[in-house]
Amino acid sequence: MRLLLLRHAKSDWGDPSLEDIDRPLNSRGKAAASRMARYLREHALLPNQVLCSTSLRTRETLARVLTSLPQEAQIHLLSDLYRQSEDDYLSLIRKHGGRAQNLMVIAHNPATEETALSLAGTGAPAAIADLKEKYPTAALAVIDFDIADWSELQPGTGHLERFVKPRDLKDDLG
Repeated sequence: MRLLLLRHAKSDWGDPSLEDIDRPLNSRGKAAASRMARYLREHALLPNQVLCSTSLRTRETLARVLTSLPQEAQIHLLSDLYRQSEDDYLSLIRKHGGRAQNLMVIAHNPATEETALSLAGTGAPAAIADLKEKYPTAALAVIDFDIADWSELQPGTGHLERFVKPRDLKDDLG
């Protein structure tokens, strides 16, 4: 099974009257989310189920990802992904992941980073070092597991297959 941990793209801080949950993506965030969506399609990293925070910036990131998927995906908007942003997301993945072969979580830091670090028991040393350094907005960790159901998820049992940041991608992906 494969877990795709996508941090939301960069949000707009221009309107101080907005609540945190209502902040939209800024123009850089929109471009990065679209770049990551193309990367997902080009590399066949296609979720069949998505768990997404209810914040506006995560839903806008999700909308850009969905435009590049050639298949339907089951979508679950979870307010707990927003409210539990100081903890890791293991319990939410166990509870809501079911038997999805390719599960994507679109959420927030520090929990996205903490979850990736907690789960990645093995992986290319350079990718793990990169992940430990910083988990920027719109970054994606791809972690593979030898489990039959997400309820079996345990820390340290995943293999970090790759860690991708939008700034590392060319706009044309060529």
